[in-house]
Amino acid sequence: MAKSLADFKYFTFDVVGTLIDFEGGIKECLAGIAEEAGVSVDGEEALALYRAARYSGDAGLFPDDLVRVYTVIAPKLGLPAEVKFGERLRDSAGSWKGFADSADALRRLSKHYRLIAMTNARRWAFEHFSKELGNPFYAAFTADDTGTEKPDPAFFEQVFAFVGKEQASKDDILHVAQSQYHDIGISRQLGMTNCWIERRHAQKGYGGTIEPQEFTKPDYHFTSMAGLAEAAEASKAA
Repeated sequence: MAKSLADFKYFTFDVVGTLIDFEGGIKECLAGIAEEAGVSVDGEEALALYRAARYSGDAGLFPDDLVRVYTVIAPKLGLPAEVKFGERLRDSAGSWKGFADSADALRRLSKHYRLIAMTNARRWAFEHFSKELGNPFYAAFTADDTGTEKPDPAFFEQVFAFVGKEQASKDDILHVAQSQYHDIGISRQLGMTNCWIERRHAQKGYGGTIEPQEFTKPDYHFTSMAGLAEAAEASKAA
């Protein structure tokens, strides 16, 4: 039986895809480029192409890698394959929006827990994301800080070391994420309690997120951050 939500000290969060709507941001930017080029693009097709290109062997850090990704997928979408448009896609990360429930849920949760961001994005992008979310984080770990990306266990180990300095352990952490591949599977392997935010519950497929080799049943499961916040508040009030 999962540990009660009231008993955690920290909530760690995947950011891109869980709190920030990167799929919407990518589709919006590509649609703008397409309109200027006099063509149209199918958003879900674009995400599938993005996913295949993003997780290739020569991938770089996110979102800088969107420049390379764009030049790979543009010809397949009928878009102009110029680097300047790839740079535009990369820079669009600075204006990506949070999901409608993200900021409020984080505000509510921050009253009871220490919130820690764990993102594969670079620090420059995370600063934009954090501002969009109301700067709710007690601490943050980015790809620049850790030198690696989830699902590498080394990323998580750095967070464990951080809370260890505060006389806590991974048992005091609830890891919250939408990506089965990057977060839910590995957090289970590392012995953490986890919470899956199924952002695409009303859509088919994995969108812009790589598909896991196998599905991991989470300890907690919500289709929104609002659902998690409500459950956590109820647990604290009980």
